[in-house]
Amino acid sequence: MKTFDELEEILYSHSSNEIIPGLERISRLLERLGSPQNTFKAVHIVGTNGKGSTGAFISSVLKESGYNTCFYSSPHLESPGERLLINGEALSPSEWIEAADLAASKIIPGEDKPSYFELLTACAFILAREHNIESGVIEAGLGGKLDATNLLANTACSVIASISIDHTEYLGSTLESIASEKFAVVKKNTPAVFSGVDESLIPMFKTFCRDNKALPFIVSEQSRLENVNISPEGNTFDFYSPNLELQRVKTNLIGAYQVKNAALALFAISLMRESFPNISRESILTGMLKASWPGRLEIISREPLIILDGGHNLDGVKNLCESVKTLWPDKNICVIYAAMRDKDYKGCLELFSTELHPAVYFTTVPGIKRAASPEELLNAAKVFEWRNEPEGFNLPVDAVNRARESNYDLILVCGSLYLIGYIRPKI
Repeated sequence: MKTFDELEEILYSHSSNEIIPGLERISRLLERLGSPQNTFKAVHIVGTNGKGSTGAFISSVLKESGYNTCFYSSPHLESPGERLLINGEALSPSEWIEAADLAASKIIPGEDKPSYFELLTACAFILAREHNIESGVIEAGLGGKLDATNLLANTACSVIASISIDHTEYLGSTLESIASEKFAVVKKNTPAVFSGVDESLIPMFKTFCRDNKALPFIVSEQSRLENVNISPEGNTFDFYSPNLELQRVKTNLIGAYQVKNAALALFAISLMRESFPNISRESILTGMLKASWPGRLEIISREPLIILDGGHNLDGVKNLCESVKTLWPDKNICVIYAAMRDKDYKGCLELFSTELHPAVYFTTVPGIKRAASPEELLNAAKVFEWRNEPEGFNLPVDAVNRARESNYDLILVCGSLYLIGYIRPKI
């Protein structure tokens, strides 16, 4: 029986260690494969935070509208097979391996190899073609302008989620430089929907759209939400935009920030009905309700209450803290935290300390060289106030067990999607 470990071996052996995206490598490979990325109508999603949840909403609605739909996202939590869902379901390792073998066979010895992400993206496009996909919701990996996903030629809508500081070593150190990489995906005569967060970037977005003859829409300016109710059981709200009005929209993705992601998805959906005419009010409401997205404010235990969240940058942690305070006020909170060394974990720790006033235990992600050690995190945490004397654990499970023994009301495991992927199947 084939396994995803075998897939990983193929991908790593035929890819480079390159991280910075470059369209030449992947463009050459996709052309040799017959341009599988052009066989379906695509919804292209970029942004710093909220891409995955927004994509989950849109793909769920397209599926409920009767379209053969794929959703390509990154990173994965537990296995690379999660990155491509066909009508909500993952494919077998055997199918992935066949696609990887095909893609690898088109790489000529001696030429620049594609990156791991580029090769994986090529595999996803091959699989989308083989499954006769009609609608593809495709999330960018890094940035947008030079990302492998920006070779989609049949884009129905470009969707830009919130933009904040992240991946500065690759995208630039300013909000404007990061935004320029993401706004560059807009296409001629195609709707481009921006969440409007950060609002200082709205004029820049409009300029990009004008220069590229794209059709600009801004959710924060052109829609409104009413009767918003946020609870641990789900969110409900009314949505109003020029092309769509819905009452009592319900989602099972919880948290204040998921209402914003849902609004972005709904606005995009309202503009896509020319490309996907089967979309109806019923399929929208059903699709929004059925959408799921693991590892984002995910409740995995009620007794004790254990929540997983992959927020790993300042904006993500800010949204996480806001949601926790709204959903579980006055709880005795324990944060179990791990982070990648190249992230602003000190800034994130300051937010946790000032916003949640929790107890804290630090850990790392076994097998991930980029992960900060518990000692590094403990040292960074010294200048902030905590409910306990912080402790460090080399194994995340040990940190969870320590928190369970201490009878906290809420155990929040967060800081990195790598941590969530490691701990989720174990607890």
